[in-house]
Amino acid sequence: MTSPDLYLAAIEQALRPLANAASAVKMRAYLLDQFAFLGLPAPVRRAAVKRLGKVRWDCSAEVLAAAQLLWCQPEREYRYTAIDLLRQQRRLLRSADLPAIRQLLQRDAWWETVDGLSAVIGAIVRAERATTAVAQATMDQWITDADLWVRCAAMLHQLGWRLDTDAERLFTYAQQLAGEKNVFIRKAIGWALRDYARWNPQAVSRFLRDNAEQFSALTLREAQKHLAASQ
Repeated sequence: MTSPDLYLAAIEQALRPLANAASAVKMRAYLLDQFAFLGLPAPVRRAAVKRLGKVRWDCSAEVLAAAQLLWCQPEREYRYTAIDLLRQQRRLLRSADLPAIRQLLQRDAWWETVDGLSAVIGAIVRAERATTAVAQATMDQWITDADLWVRCAAMLHQLGWRLDTDAERLFTYAQQLAGEKNVFIRKAIGWALRDYARWNPQAVSRFLRDNAEQFSALTLREAQKHLAASQ
């Protein structure tokens, strides 16, 4: 076991010597020059972290503290490492941890960190839905939140659930956000529907056929990708 402070120090020692200024310029440009980067592709970053060896965490508070420290570093790769940590330790996370994860979600938010944290959030909801409705009720609140990134996370949290997807909730969320103009919201709706269409194309096709007029062309284009081929 290690402390969050020592974990951060170890991650910094592992990543900073590998910094690549030329790659950092390209990665920064990809996110519209909004954020700093070390210039480390995901395989390089993950391999460096893996070389540190396994770290044992006793509770979600320790994991979240480490994630928060990583999130405070200026370079984006530390946030990606925090997301990997949360995903690896998802067995320790509970619905009570969603407010802390939301804080990370909203700090310097952009699509790539929101996508990553949405998977963490989804793992919590999926693990608890058989025993408590707290996490799912939180998503029901988030889908109408004032922050667009919180709404995106709620829309995306079922990605990868396959036939475990709560189709009624998925379609309800899509309709709740259908009138929004933001491009990231429109894409999120499309991605969520497309993901479920891999496993239940008939249900998604029927939903889109009955409600097409509610959605933007962007949402429909994203949702219908590969749909015809799957039927």
